[in-house]
Amino acid sequence: MKEVRLKDKERLDELQRNGYWIIQNPERFCFGMDAVLLSGFVQVKPGGTVLDLGTGTGIIPILLEAKTPAAHLTGLEIQEESADMARRSVELNGLSSKIEIITGDIKEADRLFPPASFDVVTCNPPYMVDAHGLKNPKEPKAIARHELLCTLEDVVEQAAVLLKPGGHFFLVHRPFRLAEIINTMTKYKLEPKRMRLVYPFVDKEPNMVLLEGVRGGRSRIRVERPLIIYSAPDVYTPEIRDTYGY
Repeated sequence: MKEVRLKDKERLDELQRNGYWIIQNPERFCFGMDAVLLSGFVQVKPGGTVLDLGTGTGIIPILLEAKTPAAHLTGLEIQEESADMARRSVELNGLSSKIEIITGDIKEADRLFPPASFDVVTCNPPYMVDAHGLKNPKEPKAIARHELLCTLEDVVEQAAVLLKPGGHFFLVHRPFRLAEIINTMTKYKLEPKRMRLVYPFVDKEPNMVLLEGVRGGRSRIRVERPLIIYSAPDVYTPEIRDTYGY
C-alpha cells in the first residue's frame, strides 16, 4: 500500500478485498451496505468498461475492480471533496491505470463521455424524493440521500445514452419506488432483466432492491431468490459474509 495523505476528519477503512483501503470522512458520507451489495450483484464480462454514476468516494469502482474482470472503470461524482477522496483512494491502492475519477454532473454525463461508450453503468442513487425539512440541502449527506442534484429519471436517461446497445445497467434502490423504477427504465428502453429483493431478516419486509436492465433488451425479467442480511441480530448470513469478504 502506498503512503496515504489524510485530510482533517478523514479516516482509512479496510475493504477486505485484495488488500484495498478507502478514504472516508464520517462527517460527509460513508458508504453503506447497499453499495457493497450492488458490487456483488453487478456482472462484468472480461475486458468490459464500467461507468459508476454518483460514485461518491469511489467505493463501487474499487470493489468492482477487485471482484470483476473489468478492463477499465470510471467514477463520476459532482462533489469535488468526495471525488478528491476517491482519487486518493485509487492512487493509494495502485489502481490509477484502471480507475478514473471525474468531477461532473450526472445530468451532463452525455457531454463528458461519448454516447454508447460503456458496457456497464452502475448507480447507487439518492433514494428519497421529498427534501422537506432538511436543515441544509447543500450538506453532503443530504445530497447523497435525497434527489437534490439529480433524479431517478436523470440517472436512467443518462445510462441509456451512455450504454452500448445490449449494455447492462445495474441499480440499487428502495422497493417502495419499484413501480416508478421499472416504468422509468422501460421508458428509456433499459429493459429490466433481473431483480433481487433484499430482506434484513427472513420474516421482515424487503428494504432494498437490486435491478439489472439491458439497453434494447426483450421484455422478460428473472426474479432471483431473496437475499437475507441477518440470520440473527448482528449475525450476517453466509452469503453476506462472502459478499463482504469476511
